[in-house]
Amino acid sequence: MSVANAQSSTALPAVTVESPAQARRPARAAATAPSRARTVAARRNATPPPAPPTPTERAIAAAATKYEQILGYRAMPNATTLRGATSPLNTSQVVNVVPQQVISDQRPRNLDDALINISGITQTNTLAGTQDAVIRRGFGDNRDGSIMRNGMPIVQGRSFNPAVESIEVLKGPASLLYGIMDPGGIVNTISKRPELYQHGEVTLEGATYGSRSGGNATIDITGPLGKDGLAYRFVGYGINEDYWRNFGTRKETLYAPSLAWYGDTTTVQINYEHRDFYSPFDRGTAFNSVTKAPFAIPATRRIDEPYNSMWGTSDLIQASVDQKINEDWKVYAGYSYNVETYNAAQLRNTVVNPTTGIATRSNDGTYGALTSSSFGTAYIQGGFWIGGMRNEVLFGGDAQYRVIYRKDLVRQSAANFNIFDPVYGRQLPGTTVVASDSDQTDKLDTQSLFFQDTLHLTNRLALVGGVRYMTFDQLAGRGRPFIANTDLSGNKALPLGGVILKVTDEVSLYASYTESLKPNSTIAPNGAVFDSQTKPEEGISWETGIKFDINKRLSGTVALYDIDKKNVMLSQYNTVTTTNEARTAAAARSRGVEVDVTGKLTDSWSIIASYAYTDALLTQDSQYTGNHLQNVALNTGSLYLVYDFGSMLPGRLRVGAGAHYVGDRPGDAANSFVLPSYTVADAFATYETKYQTLPVIYQFNIKNIFDKVYYPSAVSLPNVALGDARRFSLAATVKF
Repeated sequence: MSVANAQSSTALPAVTVESPAQARRPARAAATAPSRARTVAARRNATPPPAPPTPTERAIAAAATKYEQILGYRAMPNATTLRGATSPLNTSQVVNVVPQQVISDQRPRNLDDALINISGITQTNTLAGTQDAVIRRGFGDNRDGSIMRNGMPIVQGRSFNPAVESIEVLKGPASLLYGIMDPGGIVNTISKRPELYQHGEVTLEGATYGSRSGGNATIDITGPLGKDGLAYRFVGYGINEDYWRNFGTRKETLYAPSLAWYGDTTTVQINYEHRDFYSPFDRGTAFNSVTKAPFAIPATRRIDEPYNSMWGTSDLIQASVDQKINEDWKVYAGYSYNVETYNAAQLRNTVVNPTTGIATRSNDGTYGALTSSSFGTAYIQGGFWIGGMRNEVLFGGDAQYRVIYRKDLVRQSAANFNIFDPVYGRQLPGTTVVASDSDQTDKLDTQSLFFQDTLHLTNRLALVGGVRYMTFDQLAGRGRPFIANTDLSGNKALPLGGVILKVTDEVSLYASYTESLKPNSTIAPNGAVFDSQTKPEEGISWETGIKFDINKRLSGTVALYDIDKKNVMLSQYNTVTTTNEARTAAAARSRGVEVDVTGKLTDSWSIIASYAYTDALLTQDSQYTGNHLQNVALNTGSLYLVYDFGSMLPGRLRVGAGAHYVGDRPGDAANSFVLPSYTVADAFATYETKYQTLPVIYQFNIKNIFDKVYYPSAVSLPNVALGDARRFSLAATVKF
């Protein structure tokens, strides 16, 4: 306490203290008095010790240390993914990371694009390019609840934007930590956070697909507010560019302010994002129903109409408090609210004549759509000793209320269209609202408690055990008047078990048993009603593998897993009704091997690489027993290498290149056609120099170097997604 503070304190009663009797000193003590006096005087005249570093000085030092790790593709998992800050070597589950610098180098345009670096992931139905839709270990769909922001679920169609710093994938059933979920895992997007030293950057980028072009701009600025640990950050983004096919425009703006307070034992985070978007609603191309191959038309040719597009807004607000109680215990509480509203004009092909190329089309639309999610969680994490063994425990609860609502559904016939000789503009957007198909609603309400204990039997051996108890209610249906086709409730306890053996401080072996649960639901009748007698999808996973983190430079995992899932719901295109119909299958399973590596090979070479073998098929079904699961590739892989020239040149030059491979995949549940395998190569170069005193980075990227035509996913023969064509981009970033 300072002198001023001490003097301002309340006066205390006087206290008399008697001095003890002085002990007789040796005679030689008098002789040493001059020396002692000189010592006291020297101490008085000495330079006072330096003051402890300020929060800003500490932040600058930490950022400088972290910068080289970031450039070296260092994977540093965020604490929100595993509900606590722990080394990946000390867990019985796998977390794979797309690091911050990989995102900066590759400049992915959406989540699917970024996740090419992670093993065992393929694309599924993106709803005409408007939704994140990733399959993990053979399972997953759009709007399946698996996409997170800072460990909390979000429901907006596209979750990746310039406010995201890195991406993490928790593999396997994650229900103990995240509740209702497919057994393939979750994807956690990590926000850029406020920092306690002032800095920022502005980026301008131009891009072209040849004759189609556009540009975007980003501003990212952060710094302290005062001297007491309060900081801010603002990310702004805008894009306006031509779509790569023969018509369409993509426009988007993003405003993302955030605040943080970093106290000695408390951290408070608040972040907000507002997004306006306008994008093509493109269901892709069509495959021939006889040859099962793509029709012989240019990849750039769209077979819908120029008005096919989606436009809307999304808002996300999150708040969290991380309170350290003492050296062993801390408490976390977080809340997230996400809402997206949109409209879409979505003319679609239902059948294409294999000989004439005449397409039968439906002039559909969705208006007044709203999706929202309200989520809260709180947990305590800490450790204690029992019988000489360390216990690290996690105990908490969460609740979510999620709504998917589509107000007005337009269903209208359209004039035929020849895909070999297209004439656009003869068709106007549909206006016929079908009452029986409108007010499509899906509501999910869940509450859970969870507990996990990691028991360290020795310094090298630990056992993991835990359980989540959840209750859920789901209502889904459609129509005016409303007809409920799903009305169910239930509860379930989901266990987790594992063992961890640290072979060395840099290598660990692990094995785990986990379970998952997801209720079956549908808004459409399809001849059946889902009620509380309808069993949910349930998954069981066994997994083992090895993890390594060598010299805090190169990290990775090798995993072997076996997932069994029962009561699986399938979606198959009905050529008679020209709709996708859902039904439950008996069982499916996925077995595989996954390898992921990221980090520095040498001081100059960095790498991110992956490989997956995924054998996913239906084991029991009334029609398709033995069929492989839709859009799941048996083999996938990626390899990207970067060379850093360091100080060899006047500026800092970094160059990188790589490719990703996706094998053959069934295009539908019936396995009636196959999407061919593909390999897509990319490259980039960055050059960092200075303009006067300001750092400037120039970056050149080529996506899809060889302009490969490829098909990342399919819904049905008349609706097959196309991958982006070759794209050149040049960006300039000024840092300040």
